Amino acid sequence: MLASFMITFREGLEAFLIVGIILAYLAQTRRFEMKKHVFAGTGLALVASLIAAVIFNILAIEFEGPREEIFEGFVMLFAAAILTSMIIWMTRESSNISSNIRQKVDTNKAYGLFALAFLSVFREGIETILFLGAAAMKTDANNILYGGLAGIFVSIVVAYAVFKYSSHTDIHNFFKITSIFLIVFAAGLTAHGVHELQEGGVIPTLNEHVWDINHILDENGTAGSLMKSLFGYNGNPSLLEVISYAGYYVAVFLGMRIPQKQRTSTAIA
Repeated sequence: MLASFMITFREGLEAFLIVGIILAYLAQTRRFEMKKHVFAGTGLALVASLIAAVIFNILAIEFEGPREEIFEGFVMLFAAAILTSMIIWMTRESSNISSNIRQKVDTNKAYGLFALAFLSVFREGIETILFLGAAAMKTDANNILYGGLAGIFVSIVVAYAVFKYSSHTDIHNFFKITSIFLIVFAAGLTAHGVHELQEGGVIPTLNEHVWDINHILDENGTAGSLMKSLFGYNGNPSLLEVISYAGYYVAVFLGMRIPQKQRTSTAIA
């Protein structure tokens, strides 16, 4: 439940902030007649996201049976990759997101604002569907639903508070803090995705159990299930799962550090 809450909270907040920035800037520049295009793009994006959710569920049902592990494994790995790219992008751009959006608004006409709102919200919708779908494969679907709805509600409240008390809000640090949780969640998705592909016979298992601590913390127990849904806990992981889990953190660290070095060298030049 906490994982789905954080996912919809983060994704919903990004979508509401982007649309809010567009509307606020249009109000500041007295282009009130353009707001209808933003609302139209946002509404269509929500409808398209719902359609995408239905399609995802149909695909999940179609892959039930022997191919279920393979489908779940690829979904988890793909979700982890998209989630990671989103985290890295937001970490770099959160301090400049407002100015970047305002620049896009200035260079776009009616159809451009419609497309900007649609693509911004639809992207967050697709990411939310993918992440929730991957999370639902590891835990109870009802918990995912309740946590997801709560996350959307809280994201609306926080987005409103950000615009009302913007002078007292450091949104850049806020995204940094939530990114830490999402990185840990994505690492668990990566390891669990590898586990599912091993179950489906797509990749070799190598050493099946590097250790087994289920007698201490059972992955199917209450605490173990919670850690499994949040962090991808496995009481008896294979060698490849351990390598993929640790390797994920190395990859994220390099992904965040390499662009910083490039910008530093460019500035010096």
